[in-house]
Amino acid sequence: MNKKVTRRTFVKVAGATALASTTELPSFSSNAVAQTGNTGRDFPQGFVWGTATASYQIEGAVKEDGRGPSIWDTFSHTPGKVVNNATGDVANNHYHLYKSDVQLMKALGVKAYRFSIAWPRVFPNGDGPPNPKGLDFYNRLVDELLANGIQPYATLYHWDLPQSLQDRFGGWEGRDTANAFADYAGYVTARLTDRVKHIFTINEFGAFIEVGYRWGIHAPGLKLPPSRLNQTRHHAVLGHGLAVQAIRAAAKSGTKIGLAENITIPVPVVETASHLAAAERAMREMNAQYLTVIQEGKYTDWYLKSAGADAPKFTPDELKIISSPLDFVGINIYTAEFVRADESSPAGYAHVPRPKSFPHAPSFWLFIVPDALYWGSRHVSKLWGAKEIYITENGCSAADEPAQDGRVYDTDRVQYLRSYLTQLRRATAEGVPVKGYFLWSLMDNFEWADGYTNRFGIHYVDYATQKRTPKLSADFYREVIARNAIV
Repeated sequence: MNKKVTRRTFVKVAGATALASTTELPSFSSNAVAQTGNTGRDFPQGFVWGTATASYQIEGAVKEDGRGPSIWDTFSHTPGKVVNNATGDVANNHYHLYKSDVQLMKALGVKAYRFSIAWPRVFPNGDGPPNPKGLDFYNRLVDELLANGIQPYATLYHWDLPQSLQDRFGGWEGRDTANAFADYAGYVTARLTDRVKHIFTINEFGAFIEVGYRWGIHAPGLKLPPSRLNQTRHHAVLGHGLAVQAIRAAAKSGTKIGLAENITIPVPVVETASHLAAAERAMREMNAQYLTVIQEGKYTDWYLKSAGADAPKFTPDELKIISSPLDFVGINIYTAEFVRADESSPAGYAHVPRPKSFPHAPSFWLFIVPDALYWGSRHVSKLWGAKEIYITENGCSAADEPAQDGRVYDTDRVQYLRSYLTQLRRATAEGVPVKGYFLWSLMDNFEWADGYTNRFGIHYVDYATQKRTPKLSADFYREVIARNAIV
């Protein structure tokens, strides 16, 4: 088994666990007629079905049209950092093939596409003068999406930090990077929000900080001591808050602002009152450094007490900035961990260890816990009163191999998606305000430290030819979208 840690390793290191069994629903015919009426599997009318990607993972063209280097360019070109020394230099060549990729989306029937903007394309040095060609690609992409009836949802930061900011300020370790991010956010949104109405500030604090600055397995490859790590975490959420303010000041009317965080999700081991209460306490504490402080404008007492002298330094004004009001909350969900009530613990809960037999995807960290979609969205709604929630990533790796007919019959991914969507439907049926779902990913791509060895896409990519081929999971998702229901 490949032990390289992926971009979502924070889930593994946090002790994420477990499988929850689900009842598999009947399979579908490819010629099935879209059903109408409430079948017990339907999603709310107007539910947004989409798919998602990230700039460094698919674009390639790393030296074209004035783009500056990012920390991932540097990291992937450092021998031994990525499996097989793979890089994103070419990736899926989406920079040149975006029009045909939009047609893949159109064939699926998706109504929304979440993509990220490469900061070093717009500001090659991270700050200073913008690159005149920096937004040209994204303007073309947005126009192409809209021409095909697909709404653009743009993420401003999906990990490709300009290398210059890392060199000068230590990346997110320096407060100057937070200021530079706000300037970049205001610049971009002033120019795109005439057409892009949903803006995500930052993707997955809990991954790029923990894996990149704590464990050193992702760019920039640092292993900071606790005090510096906690301050880096603080600067990242501060950068988010500063960006929210900059977007509010610069964006066109009607723009909605949120974030996309890979929350750590506690699932009550049994649905009793005591375990439910324990899971809610755990939700706040497990996400204290990121989503909790963003939603509540304060760090939890337990987090600060546990950190002791290593706690981050902050001011009341910074906490107000960090908790700038959001229009929606995006959550990336792959797995979860079980917790139980434990009154002997100061925190009031305890982790339930997972046995070796718990099923997982080829990515060793991805333990299959369908309940994650229900409890993740429910916690965010109940604890923090979120009125608009999006599942901004959900999907799985699979051992995808083309059959003799050239197709990929990824029945394991179909089962994963069906099981997870069943739990998401449970949430919406109970009134949890989930407004949309973005499947990760549109196609196989550069999977960070795993290089090209793990495939998450519903389209198979032959990297030698750049041919995209729909997998069985693409057929499944097309039917889900057409029916607005689980199939």
